[in-house]
Amino acid sequence: MNIYPLDKNSYIFPNPIYADDKGLLAYGGDLNPSRIMTAYLNGIFPWYNESDPILWWSPNPRCILDFEDFKISKSLRKVIDKNIFEIKFDTNFTQVMKECKNINRENQKGTWIQDELIEAYTKLHEMGFAHSFEAYFNGELVGGGYGINIGNIFCGESMFAKKTDASKVALYFLVQRLKEKGFSFIDCQIPTPHLLSLGAKTIDRNEFILSVKKSSENLKEF
Repeated sequence: MNIYPLDKNSYIFPNPIYADDKGLLAYGGDLNPSRIMTAYLNGIFPWYNESDPILWWSPNPRCILDFEDFKISKSLRKVIDKNIFEIKFDTNFTQVMKECKNINRENQKGTWIQDELIEAYTKLHEMGFAHSFEAYFNGELVGGGYGINIGNIFCGESMFAKKTDASKVALYFLVQRLKEKGFSFIDCQIPTPHLLSLGAKTIDRNEFILSVKKSSENLKEF
């Protein structure tokens, strides 16, 4: 098994087929916006702990959410219909990332969302590549998430909820927005029981990367 070092002077990534069984492909480099977007356009993303070097991943299989497969429970439908939450997009991107960083997650110690990641993705947001979806209750940000737009694919990165169902409702409205804009699906990266319960599924990495390559020919505005 080889994990490839990246050259800080080049944005070239090794072919994802050389990633290990879990998807770890390379380490090093930096979080320059151009490098990050090059990674996403090749089916790769950064994910690492504070004590690690920057690690770059391309898991196989890949988890995605087709919009038509999104599962809405009866209880969630009731919450949506009651308009309990006010939904916004791209109004508080950096704070969404900070909330995703600070939220306590079951069976997880610490966070992979480092301050340098927040700075890098905020730059991508300012450049129009990174976006947030947000749920508010009585004017307070209580749920949502963020991700990267590549062509006609939305690459979801992380979500948080400080009030029951807030992130699920925000995700529902994100799905509706992406459908209306002509997007194909949401990249969920790695399957979890929660994502699978919402209708996500896994596909072969090669199939995913082919979709990514085709997506660059179908650029959609968020």
